[in-house]
Amino acid sequence: MLVGVSEIASACAIGSKGLRRSRGSRCSKGSSVTVLVDSITRRRFVWLAALAGGSLALGGCAADGADGSGAESSSGTMFDEPGKTGGEGAGGGQNPEDAAAAARAAVDERIGAMTLEQKVAQLFIVTPEALVEGVSQVTQAGEATHEGVTTHPVGGIVYFAQNLLDPEQTTAMLANVKQFYADDGNAAPFIAVDEEGGTVVRIADNEAFGVQDVGDASALGSAGDTEAAKRAAEQIADYLAPLGFNLDFAPVADVVNPLRSDTMGLRSFSSDASVAADMVRAEVEGFRGKKMLCCAKHFPGIGAAAGDSHEGAITIDSTNEELETVDLVPFRAAIEAEVPMIMVGHVSLPNIVGDSTPAPLSSAVVQGMLRDSLGYTGIIVTDSLSMGAITDYYTPAEAAVAALKAGCDIPLMPERFDEAYQGVLNAVQAGELTEERIDESLIRILTAKQEYFGL
Repeated sequence: MLVGVSEIASACAIGSKGLRRSRGSRCSKGSSVTVLVDSITRRRFVWLAALAGGSLALGGCAADGADGSGAESSSGTMFDEPGKTGGEGAGGGQNPEDAAAAARAAVDERIGAMTLEQKVAQLFIVTPEALVEGVSQVTQAGEATHEGVTTHPVGGIVYFAQNLLDPEQTTAMLANVKQFYADDGNAAPFIAVDEEGGTVVRIADNEAFGVQDVGDASALGSAGDTEAAKRAAEQIADYLAPLGFNLDFAPVADVVNPLRSDTMGLRSFSSDASVAADMVRAEVEGFRGKKMLCCAKHFPGIGAAAGDSHEGAITIDSTNEELETVDLVPFRAAIEAEVPMIMVGHVSLPNIVGDSTPAPLSSAVVQGMLRDSLGYTGIIVTDSLSMGAITDYYTPAEAAVAALKAGCDIPLMPERFDEAYQGVLNAVQAGELTEERIDESLIRILTAKQEYFGL
């Protein structure tokens, strides 16, 4: 997901309450924009202790009173602990049946208290910039962010390298976001990141965090060591959790075809379906053991597709039989390992669907293959709806509504969130989507939140 997202170094905050110009920041010629610096108090965060006994060498924390962009903070809330990452709300010492009943009761109570607007917002995972008008880089969470999540209490926020400067800044920002949700009485958000290892990382390629990159999936797959794959997932979880993340969009479950794929060679474990399946199962087990939500991607497999869905449409001509014996094998393994989330990639399957509809917008793929055939009952998320394979053919509202109609639970990162949100709301109000259909997705989303980190 989103390998091609631009990691911009500066951005805008024009005339917004609670925003001020970052000291030393400059905009391009002809622009009056600056890096967003929401007002919060910073303090020294010693997170090394949280990883004591691990194999990670950490460093690069900012000095007291300085944010990652070089500007001093002026006011706000101080947080002494990283965000909750596991255990709460999972049932404690209850037997499994009682714990499940209690969790479902908590979920039903939460849904019953939500307005339609809150329900629709809860379906989306967006970037922090989508919640703050006129800003292209968010590095803190203050008044503007609080206003954004109060107006639209989205189900989650996904962060990229441009948002993550150092451990102290990241921990404070994510803790603030979680506190805003708690203060407003909303369900805790997914705090997500793409941290696969190797070519797709947001933390491990930043020296300020001082963590060891676990390397590309292809190297793990070539070694054939499932224990190493499990340890890699555990290692990633061990450095993400203290920062405040609770969802990692990993592992990649695509079976690569090196003769066709332009993008998945290093990110995929193997061209051998059974090897890829063993590795995916191991990583899911590793993440789950650390109470880190994970997401197998990109269903039903994009490893045999030429091109890059970030740029435009991609297609595979596989038959049902070919998918069953190759591409679906790692996803079956992920499901057996109880993966909590599966991402559907923007690939067209004309021999399966009968036309060029991207997989996340096709009920034949989402409902027919993933739900009915594979029996998956967890959360289904689209790949980013801001990618060319979607934006070239659909408006934000059309894509989000179509994804929900197809059976997806979470429209991820629509090109323009406000339009996508309003489109879904309008579809429910017009009867194109029912509120009961929205509730079905909310049950899956909130049940996972309850299990992993509490509502």
